Amino acid sequence: MRIAFFEVQDWEQPFLEEGLKGHEVNLFNGVLDGESVNKAKDAQVISVFIYSSLNKELISQLTNARLIATRSTGFDHIDLQECKKRGITVSNVPIYGETTVAEHTFALILSLSRIIHDAYERTRRGDFTCVGVQGFDLNGKILGVLGTGRIGVKVIEIAKGFRMNVLAYDRYPDNNLADALGFKYTSAMDLLQKSDIVTLHLPLNDETYHFLNKHTINTMKQGSVVINTARGGLIDTQALTDALMSGHLSGAGLDVLEEESLIREEAQLLLDNVPRERLATMLRAHILLRLKNVVITPHCAFNSKESLERLVYGTIENIKAFSEGKPQNVIKTK
Repeated sequence: MRIAFFEVQDWEQPFLEEGLKGHEVNLFNGVLDGESVNKAKDAQVISVFIYSSLNKELISQLTNARLIATRSTGFDHIDLQECKKRGITVSNVPIYGETTVAEHTFALILSLSRIIHDAYERTRRGDFTCVGVQGFDLNGKILGVLGTGRIGVKVIEIAKGFRMNVLAYDRYPDNNLADALGFKYTSAMDLLQKSDIVTLHLPLNDETYHFLNKHTINTMKQGSVVINTARGGLIDTQALTDALMSGHLSGAGLDVLEEESLIREEAQLLLDNVPRERLATMLRAHILLRLKNVVITPHCAFNSKESLERLVYGTIENIKAFSEGKPQNVIKTK
């Protein structure tokens, strides 16, 4: 089969070429978009990472595609309905980075709870005083976990090591799991009202879009902290910014932002007809970047050596299974 990989990093090349011997493998560093789509037109299999936006218009040009293998767990960058319409199978890698993302979640929590970033900047300037960088203990605090999938469960396991009390919300609670790990399921509103730290591990869909908005953030405990290593669209950027600036929330740790694709590729703003609402959200995100009580990382929670190798191996296995007529990790659409 002819396979076109996009967003390929140098270290991936030997893994992909060795793992897919016998297939025609073409590797490209850039994203798959309107300018590069010609490189993929002859490919039966196309593999992308999260920064290629496979919308209806782009998919319509992939006339030979039979499989889109995303090198990610999330798939909101792919128009699944258009793929279904055209008979294109879509696969993902559901298990590869749950431990990695959970550890990054706690890196953000600890950075905020112990004011690590400000303390680091201060000592770089030669100031070794501790005034203004007093943190707080995690021991005994209430951690609210929104979503108890694989990542959420790993976060709970780490939290118990810090002797935190854990509340969780999930549409499909697993009470046996709660008993085994020593946490309690509750409603989303009760969790928000009681938690000292709230961490999001929900999928992004129509029901969860802006799960944290002006109303839900206002119900949160005064001085609480928000962590998001899931999807930027789970939080209304304006509502979060207002709550941080007013002091209702004491901090936020974010690995994802709304409209992060615009922030990443701001040069495109000179060329694209970007809706005003999207631009406004991007500008609000820039305000977040300047707040001292916010720690932002560049959507890299998944980015460990072990995690990325698992991701590549998982993608190779998905492609091999499809070529053998036994597709696996297929994303279902309604």
